[in-house]
Amino acid sequence: MLMVICSIAIGLSFGHTAKGVMATLCLFRFCLGFGIGGDYLLSATIMSEYANKKTRGAFIAVVFTMQGFGILPGGIVCIIISAAFKERFDYPADRDDRAGSTVPEADYIWCTTLMLGALPAALTYYWRMKMPETARYTALVAKNAKRAAPECRGII
Repeated sequence: MLMVICSIAIGLSFGHTAKGVMATLCLFRFCLGFGIGGDYLLSATIMSEYANKKTRGAFIAVVFTMQGFGILPGGIVCIIISAAFKERFDYPADRDDRAGSTVPEADYIWCTTLMLGALPAALTYYWRMKMPETARYTALVAKNAKRAAPECRGII
């Protein structure tokens, strides 16, 4: 949930001056780093609990590989949003007019892009809430061996 809140807050970074915007942007980005760091480790833990001995290494490798697959759509979304804003707002090239090449509406590009990061974070949060507890947790922490026994057979 921290990732969702911080992703939206980054896009809504407030302030009337550049220093104010940068201060709030850095604050929310710092907090977002805690959320991502916690989720990254939690994902590996969940996968290692669901996997059996033979496939555990592959499952964990897939978790860490997904970061690379997430970067690709992120770049594509940035290109699409930038192209949409370029089409909508006419401005001179940077080499022709350095001061006039950045229109005030350009701030909406990075705000929109960063706020869209809340979508995968919200979906991850939703799916985690719907995910059943692992057999190991059910057996060892919840002390419900009857319920965990059929699930444990597939893991061991």
